[in-house]
Amino acid sequence: MTDLHPVFWIMAAAVAAPLLAEIPIGLRVPVVVIEVLLGIAIGPHGLGLVRFEGFMASMYAFGMAATLFMAGMELDFKHIRGTPLWLALSGWGLSLLLAAGAAVLLYATPLANAPLTLTLALCTTALGALLPVLRDSGQLDSPFGRLFLAAGTVGEVAPIVAMSLLLSQHYSSWQEFGFLLLFLALVLASAAAGMGLRPAPVVRLLKRTLHASTQLPVRLVLLITTFYFVLTEEFGFENILGAFAAGMVVGLATRGHEARAVRHKIDALFFGWFIPFFFVGTGVKFHLHAITHDLTTALLVPLILAVLLAVRGLPVLLYRRHLAPPDRLPFALYSSVASLSLVVVITDIGVHTHSIGAPLAAAMVGAALLSVLVFPTLAAVLRPLPAQAAHTRLRGEDEGY
Repeated sequence: MTDLHPVFWIMAAAVAAPLLAEIPIGLRVPVVVIEVLLGIAIGPHGLGLVRFEGFMASMYAFGMAATLFMAGMELDFKHIRGTPLWLALSGWGLSLLLAAGAAVLLYATPLANAPLTLTLALCTTALGALLPVLRDSGQLDSPFGRLFLAAGTVGEVAPIVAMSLLLSQHYSSWQEFGFLLLFLALVLASAAAGMGLRPAPVVRLLKRTLHASTQLPVRLVLLITTFYFVLTEEFGFENILGAFAAGMVVGLATRGHEARAVRHKIDALFFGWFIPFFFVGTGVKFHLHAITHDLTTALLVPLILAVLLAVRGLPVLLYRRHLAPPDRLPFALYSSVASLSLVVVITDIGVHTHSIGAPLAAAMVGAALLSVLVFPTLAAVLRPLPAQAAHTRLRGEDEGY
């Protein structure tokens, strides 16, 4: 059964999660948190119904890319440029300094001998994982949501770029930098073409096939996604950077009322099929025994969780003029949700190069997973809707964005 029906169990968990979230228990638990917990339950360290291998591992990679694609698609530079983007860059810079300090302290222990690897692992924000939470709660289009969208974008993309340049084992740093410039040029050219070059015959063709069996616009979106997915791998970058870039290009090309139907179909495909494999698969992949069998590793998990909150949460102090006091702690909690996929990739590189020990790597992955489970739930409790959202919206209008 494990080998024959992994899709059934993943989809069963994906259907059960939103149903469980509707149970009135006085606590608003994000659906993605329930999906991860259900993944642990059906995984090899739970009921053993699904193993993280073969088809499951492949679909997990596509699901992870889908979360970054949707994050890129939601990115609207008109909403985050100026103050939100400046604050996001400043906040990530402060996080970088805080993470470097924490990494130096860990460097003094036998657990690690590569501060750079640890610094990057502590500076991530899981925008892709939080995007469904913000969309479902109606916060994405609020001033709070725009500020976090900017912070989350920088917190997700900057570590990917830094990791590709500094930790890549494919090419030298200078070669990677050249490839990065070429990649950015291709993204900008694609975005400009998508926004500006819309020949009438092509537009008519896409409209005519949108509701036909060919679904040409949807297939075109998938082709663009896989193109950037492959391109980043060939350049030695993490393919999730390509997924984010593809989402940004598609998002810019599908602005406006006429493209709303296309966006609805993309939402249905990605959120209905690909993305559950990432969140449920995160739970399936989680190696619970690696943390519980060793006391040192188990004690490191809450310590690193606290470090994540300090590194990505303290920059909220920069937002004190732009966020109402009740919104600051939820903002810090959302910002501190670590990108589990990036932490896994970075720690895998660290273990492979013997720059960090296996116990620390397991503890960092465990802390990243806990941040996905705990921080969004706490933020949802501390920031009830819709009254608080209205409060933030009024404050945002006073700030001028």
